[in-house]
Amino acid sequence: MPQNVRTGEELDEQALKQYFVKHNLVSDTKTEWSITQYSNGYSNLTYLIDTGEQAYVLRKPPRGGVKRGHDMGREYKVLSNLSQHYDKAPKTYAYEAEAGVIDASFYVMERIEGNILTSRKAKELAIEPEDFKTIAQTWLDTFSDLHALDYQAIGLGDLGRPIGYVERQVTNWSKQYLKAATLDIPEADFVMQWMADHQATEYKHSLIHNDYKYDNVVFAEGDWSTINAILDWEMCTIGDPLMDLGTSLAYWTMPTDGDVVNKMIPSPTILPGNPSRTEIVERYVKQSGNQVQHLPFYYAFGLFKLAVIVQQIYYRYDKGLTTDPKFAQLDKVCQFLCIMAKQAIQKQRIDNLF
Repeated sequence: MPQNVRTGEELDEQALKQYFVKHNLVSDTKTEWSITQYSNGYSNLTYLIDTGEQAYVLRKPPRGGVKRGHDMGREYKVLSNLSQHYDKAPKTYAYEAEAGVIDASFYVMERIEGNILTSRKAKELAIEPEDFKTIAQTWLDTFSDLHALDYQAIGLGDLGRPIGYVERQVTNWSKQYLKAATLDIPEADFVMQWMADHQATEYKHSLIHNDYKYDNVVFAEGDWSTINAILDWEMCTIGDPLMDLGTSLAYWTMPTDGDVVNKMIPSPTILPGNPSRTEIVERYVKQSGNQVQHLPFYYAFGLFKLAVIVQQIYYRYDKGLTTDPKFAQLDKVCQFLCIMAKQAIQKQRIDNLF
């Protein structure tokens, strides 16, 4: 649920109202509205703007965020094209590339009603293990369907460069880690070198989300067999679908992963009824038809990518660019994720790493 806007992350409401009038989203600048902020995410800042008659969602990058990972124009383009062909992409209304209206670029999209399955929400709803079987199946089948979309027909053929995708990802995430590092983590050095030496060289190309997890989809109210929308498309591109799978597996935390991950990256996947990561892969192969070779590589990459993301967030916290207290221990989370990646590599499996 959205909450009060955090200190330092307020929006210039008067300037924003003028912008909304210009784009026919409200009738005049005297329109009464409320602005609240979604607090679950660790990446782009997301606000709910409720006029009483209609609710909008505004997305903007955080202060000090890495531009590469917070490209509002890219996300707007993806959604604007997808929403015309794919019923799980929210509709868009407006995009501002410059920082002249508020302090950053931003875009406005529709609000999608339903359940976003965070750990807190799952506990509030007291979801039964049998329901989680349906939830996981719906989530995974939607993921497979996404990878089967014809990105050329949708108009997103120029979104990425699929040739050489895996090599660029390994190289770029390693560079980003080194740029944001604040601790000496030997396991990170091991993982970066191993991935460079063992990366996949032949793979399929598809539209990939790059951040697909339980709390980035909206389930229909009262129906776990239906997903109304997929959210957070800022890292969507054309690439290896198994890299997408590896990222999702990194978020698929299990009780055996240890307290550090389960406390700092809470996920409903630790609750009874959810399949193991190995079972997720088995169903993905069956549903998508994509064979999964080099699984430890893809999972280790997903863990390392997540480690870099949380390290970048911690770097902003360490430099005083964000004050959210939930970021204070993310450097330790980065370290543990690198340890998990090394364990997966050495044990050549993705479950029961400790």
